[in-house]
Amino acid sequence: MAEKSTEQPAGAAAPEPAPASTEEAAPVPAPQPDAPQPDAEQTNAAQPAAQPSATTASGPLSQQAVDAVRAGYTFEGTTLDIGALVNGEPLKDVQVRIPLGMLNRHGLIAGATGTGKTKTLQGLAEQIAANGVPVFAADIKGDLSGLAVAGTPSDKLTARTQGIGQDWHPVATPTEFFSLGGVGQGVPLRATVDGFGPTLLARVLDLNETQESSLGLVFHYAKQNDLPLITLDDLRTLLSWLTGDEGKAELKGIGGLSPQTAGVILREIVNFAGQGADVFFGQPAVEVTDFLRTASATGADGATTEFGVVSMLEVPGVQDRPAVFSTFLMYLLTELFRALPEVGDQDKPKLVFFFDEAHLLFKGASKSFVETITQTVRLIRSKGVGIFFVTQTPKDVPGDVLGQLGSRIQHALRAHTPDDAKALKATVSTYPTSEYQLGEVLTQLGTGEAIVTVINDKGAPTPVAWTRVRAPQGSMDPMPADAMSQAIASSPLQAKYGTPAQTEGAAAKLQGRIDAASQAASDAAAAKQADADAKAADRAERERQRDEAARERESRSTSRSGSRTAKEHGVADVIDDVVKSRTFQTVVREVIRGIFGGKKR
Repeated sequence: MAEKSTEQPAGAAAPEPAPASTEEAAPVPAPQPDAPQPDAEQTNAAQPAAQPSATTASGPLSQQAVDAVRAGYTFEGTTLDIGALVNGEPLKDVQVRIPLGMLNRHGLIAGATGTGKTKTLQGLAEQIAANGVPVFAADIKGDLSGLAVAGTPSDKLTARTQGIGQDWHPVATPTEFFSLGGVGQGVPLRATVDGFGPTLLARVLDLNETQESSLGLVFHYAKQNDLPLITLDDLRTLLSWLTGDEGKAELKGIGGLSPQTAGVILREIVNFAGQGADVFFGQPAVEVTDFLRTASATGADGATTEFGVVSMLEVPGVQDRPAVFSTFLMYLLTELFRALPEVGDQDKPKLVFFFDEAHLLFKGASKSFVETITQTVRLIRSKGVGIFFVTQTPKDVPGDVLGQLGSRIQHALRAHTPDDAKALKATVSTYPTSEYQLGEVLTQLGTGEAIVTVINDKGAPTPVAWTRVRAPQGSMDPMPADAMSQAIASSPLQAKYGTPAQTEGAAAKLQGRIDAASQAASDAAAAKQADADAKAADRAERERQRDEAARERESRSTSRSGSRTAKEHGVADVIDDVVKSRTFQTVVREVIRGIFGGKKR
C-alpha cells in the first residue's frame, strides 16, 4: 500500500485551544520516546504518554495527524474507552478515550437510525457504572436492558474486539428497572402536578406562551389557597371550579386569567388525562436521590467491584406519548438540580444521565421551555451530574444547549434529501479542523463507527478521530422478560413506590368546600323557608283569631236577638196553650153556665 505523505496540511496541526466547538483542536503535548505503550483496557489508572506508531499511515490521516490523535487522547487519571482510531484500518495502539472526570461537561451521541447509537450508549454506561458512578438511562425500544445480563461471546464479536484492541469479557451490570406510573415493566415512577410545575406541564399540554403564563397563575392561586395539586384530577377540578358558578368571583381575582383561556387549559388537561396520563401523576413522588445508588457485583477481572447502579426507565408503553416521556426526563433533571448540593469539579461525577430521543424534548418547545433546559444543563454540572443527549442529528438540539455539550460521538448521517444535506453541512461546521473531509466521512461511516471529539482533562477539545467503537460487555439482546420481572419484583424500591398513596389534594378539598357551600346554601334556604313558614303561620293565626272574634261577636248579636224574640213568642204560646187547654175550656164553660144559670133562678 502506498505511503501517505506525512506533510501536515494547513489546519491539521492543533492550534491554540478555543472554548467554542467550532474552533480548531487544542495543542497536544509532544509524545515521549521512552514512555510505555498505553493499555487499551486500563481505565482505573493514570494513562502514560504514548510513543509514535512505527506503522505508516494508510488512511485519510497523515502519520503526524495519527500521532496527534494518539497523544491527544492520552490522559492522566481514570478514563473510559470509546474505541480505536480508524485510518484505513483500526489502529489498536491508538485508543480514543474520554476522561471520567470530564463527563459532567456533558456530551452528544448522534447518528441516523441503525448506526449504533444505542450500543455506544450501552458501552459507555457499562464503563461508567464499573467505575462506581450511577447511571440513569431510558430504554426506548427495550434493547438497552441487555446490559443487566452478561454478554455471550462469539467468533464475530471476538474478531471485532481483538481488531480494536479490546480485551472483552462478559459483564452484567447492576440495574434497577423503572416505569412511568406503572405503564410497562418496572418500579413505578410518579410526580405530583405541583412538583412538575407549570412550565413542564405546559410543554406536555402543548400550550402557547400566553396559556403557559395563565397556567402559572393557576398554580400560584392553588399554592396561596392551600390546594395541593397532586394529580391531574386536582388541577382539572380546580379549573372546573374556577370556571363554574362557585369560583367566578375567585377567577376575577386572578390577574390576567380569562375564562376563555382557563377553558382551553381545562380542555387540554381533559384530553391529556383521556390518553391515560393520569397514572404518571400522584404520590409517592420519586426521590431522585434513589438514582444515586451503588451495588457490589463481579467486574470484568472476576473480582467483586462496587458498581454504580444503572437506573433504567422502560418506556415502550409510552411511545405514543413522546412528549410525556421527554418532559418527564426533564423533570427528573430539574429535581436533581434542586436536590443535589454544589460539589464543583471532582475526579468522577455523582451521576451520568443519558437523555435518549432528545429531539422529542425540543420539538415545538416554547422559548421559556428551552431557556429552562439551557439553564439546567449549564448549571447542573456543578452538582456533579453529566448529561449525554442522544438523538439523530445535532440540529435536533437547540444551539444554546448544543454549545454546552463538550463531547461529541457522531455516528453516520444520511444525505438523501436537501434537508439532510443542509443538516450534514451544519454538523460539519461545528467540528474542529482536521485532515478529514467530514462531509464525506460522516456519510461513509460503518455501523458502530463514529467521529469523536471530547473535552480533555485541560478543558480543551481533542483532535477529531474516526473511531471504531468498542463492543458492550453485556448482552446486545433485550433482557428476557421473566428475568426482568423477577428483578423488578425483588427490587427494594417496590415497597416505597409500588403502591399509590392516597393523599388529600385540591379535588378533595374543593369538594369539601363545595359540599360545605352547598350545605350552607341549603341551610340558608331552609332557614329562609322556615322564616317564611313562621310568618305565614303567624298571619294565619291572626286571621284565625280575627275570624273567631268576628264569629263570636256575630254569635253574641244573634243570641241577644233570639232572646227577645223568644220572650215575645213565649207569652203568646202560653196564652194559646191555656186557651186551648181542656181545663181552661171547662173553667170557661162553668163560668158561663154559672152566669147564665144564675139568671134563670
